[in-house]
Amino acid sequence: MKEELLFCPLGGSGEIGMNMNLFAYGKPDNQKWIIVDIGVTFADDTIPGIDLIYPDPGFIVDKKDDLLGIILTHAHEDHIGAIAHIWPKLKCKIFATPFTSILISEKFKEKKIDISPYLKVVELNSTLELDPFKIEFITLTHSILEPNGLRIGTPVGNILHTGDWKVDPNPLIGNTINSERLKQIGQDGVLAMICDSTNVFSIGKSGSELDVRKSLLNIMMGLKKRIIVTSFASNVARMESVFYCAEKCGRQISLIGRSMHRIYKAARKCGYLSDIIEPIDPREAKNISREKIVYLCTGSQGEPMGAMMRISTQVHPDVFIENNDTVIFSSKIIPGNEKKLYKLHNQLVKEGINVISEENEFVHVSGHPNREDLKEMYNWVKPKCVIPVHGEHRHMIEHINFAKEMQVPFPVQVENGDIVKLFPGSKPEVYDKAPSGRLYVDGNISVEEDAQSIKERKNLSNNGFMEVTILVTNKGNIHNKPILTFKGLPIYETEDFRYGLEEEIDKTTRTFSLKNKKQESNLIDTLKTICKKYSKEKTGKRPITQVNLVRI
Repeated sequence: MKEELLFCPLGGSGEIGMNMNLFAYGKPDNQKWIIVDIGVTFADDTIPGIDLIYPDPGFIVDKKDDLLGIILTHAHEDHIGAIAHIWPKLKCKIFATPFTSILISEKFKEKKIDISPYLKVVELNSTLELDPFKIEFITLTHSILEPNGLRIGTPVGNILHTGDWKVDPNPLIGNTINSERLKQIGQDGVLAMICDSTNVFSIGKSGSELDVRKSLLNIMMGLKKRIIVTSFASNVARMESVFYCAEKCGRQISLIGRSMHRIYKAARKCGYLSDIIEPIDPREAKNISREKIVYLCTGSQGEPMGAMMRISTQVHPDVFIENNDTVIFSSKIIPGNEKKLYKLHNQLVKEGINVISEENEFVHVSGHPNREDLKEMYNWVKPKCVIPVHGEHRHMIEHINFAKEMQVPFPVQVENGDIVKLFPGSKPEVYDKAPSGRLYVDGNISVEEDAQSIKERKNLSNNGFMEVTILVTNKGNIHNKPILTFKGLPIYETEDFRYGLEEEIDKTTRTFSLKNKKQESNLIDTLKTICKKYSKEKTGKRPITQVNLVRI
């Protein structure tokens, strides 16, 4: 049997977010595995009570004895957010650069897990030996500190896993993209490139953080009253730009929101943000005149509990906003968030507050590669095979077409669970399917997509709830009227509804002998059906119905 080199995405292929990728090398009966990234995605309003979703790791959990470790490319939540949920099932080593390591440690502290024996800090641009893999971290540019591509060396050839990246000639913090090393890797030969597809529809280049800084400074210089900037906390270069602009405008700066403070402290700990003005405590900032303060806060996507939403609804304890102040949304409007963001924008404008966003000013650049960036990467690396990831199906199909335009011999289209054989064979291809899926974080517990708790909650949110309690005497007679409780039913004539339901319940219970306890479950089932039917006739809703028979 020949050695095989395999690639399998469990998350992030066919969706943006929830990235989790597997690589394997060895004979079919003795393969060693690594995981690259282990992220989450965020639930929408269609799944009540759920915030986080992550890939089902069952396939790799079954192979954990042959798992060499988890390698993290950078610290965005869609690449590290699931680690504290999945790692306890794997108990393997974790490899990450310093900034990412700090944020990882915090996640495990929240779960009361001491991860220090397993977490290995990798220096920038260094190489990691995990036999049979030799993994080189290559500095790229992105919208967070320390983004890395990975050259994954194997006995049969090299893979370049790009992670998230762009070509930023002036990233402001950290080094520029290591194009010379990428060219050398290309000259050595690249069997396959696993590549970011997020902005494949966007023409031109994705733009530079330096250009955003210049534009922000120009905008802020012209503003007279209070300035609030909201952005992704993880974008430390943008954070530094807001500090820089505040200082140039003769203003103090204050950070608002837990994530903003957490990222600021982690960046300082790693030696970044050393040459900026000190932020002041939000409680002190209240005493500074509105012409002399800038707030930098979380909540740029209109999150209900985000700092920006709390400020706009005047419930934030430390930040007050009033007529002629300005809010700058220095971030992308993420697809799916338009509704809540426009609601927030409208709310602010209605209060006489100036709103600046990517729709009316140049205040944001993406951290992902546009088509010209992709073209540069292809020309440097010259891969034999390209596997698009980090995109919805429409992005990845467009990326396949782009790869064909770039004369890549073997573009391979995948979705979560596809196992691609990169070697041996005349060309790389999907040859098998691994079980894949999603797990929902429901409170403190991870549940499957079709979990009963999710079904019941959806049913509750759509149809409401009804509870019927019937008191039965020792002689088997009904004592008084049934006790009725309704939640979430559109009932206006409550007394009429209640009276009619009582009649239906009474009529049904008379047909059963309550002296016979064996009849109880039959009666309960019948009453559930009767109550749902009555509610459907009167309200159009079939509520979740609970019937209790209580003997007194």
